[in-house]
Amino acid sequence: MSTAVVVGAGPGLGKAIARSFGAEGFDVALIGRTPGTLEKLERDLAGEGLRAEGFVADVTDREALVKAFDAVKERFGPIEVLEYSPAPGDPSTVDAVGATDLSVAALLPQLDMYLFGGVTAVQQVLPDMIARGSGTILVSTGASSGPVVHPPFANIAAASGALRNWVLNLHAALRGTGVYAAHVAIATWIGQEGPASMPDVMAGTYLDLYRSRQEAEVLYTADGVR
Repeated sequence: MSTAVVVGAGPGLGKAIARSFGAEGFDVALIGRTPGTLEKLERDLAGEGLRAEGFVADVTDREALVKAFDAVKERFGPIEVLEYSPAPGDPSTVDAVGATDLSVAALLPQLDMYLFGGVTAVQQVLPDMIARGSGTILVSTGASSGPVVHPPFANIAAASGALRNWVLNLHAALRGTGVYAAHVAIATWIGQEGPASMPDVMAGTYLDLYRSRQEAEVLYTADGVR
């Protein structure tokens, strides 16, 4: 049975993505920072007949993240799908800084979460995927990473934009290897802007990307994919 890993797993989109891949027959590994959240996700998904297990790690703790991936591989074997969608534990506490006020101090925590965490996660699966000639890497950020200009989120945009740029280059570099990488730019408040913003609806986009393996990027708005 194939394994999918959701990094940044939470009760919204992460759970929905896990459910979608679990329903496709994947074993699902959930990596997140909060044990209680992971335990509830395990119970909920198990109640739906899906095989899922949580592994605790904060994406800003690179050593812990590597250990979590090691544990996933030991438990489930090779990883076929990686979905990386980092997010702060409490979005209301995000210290967004505007473009004219951007500083190194404001940028570093965002780089830790987006770029450094993303590179660490991807490098735990990419060499094995290339060696066997199969695998899918899906990375999610807010659309201020590039497709949408939003100056009040300058520190977030700079860090997530760096991650987006790398994934787009990774998509091109992997052509012909059997490994597929794509970026999902989310330009909607999840669960708050109508039917298309609901997590279970959004999760279908990830399955579509996994199946089609074509686009380097999709922009997901309150009206769906553009």
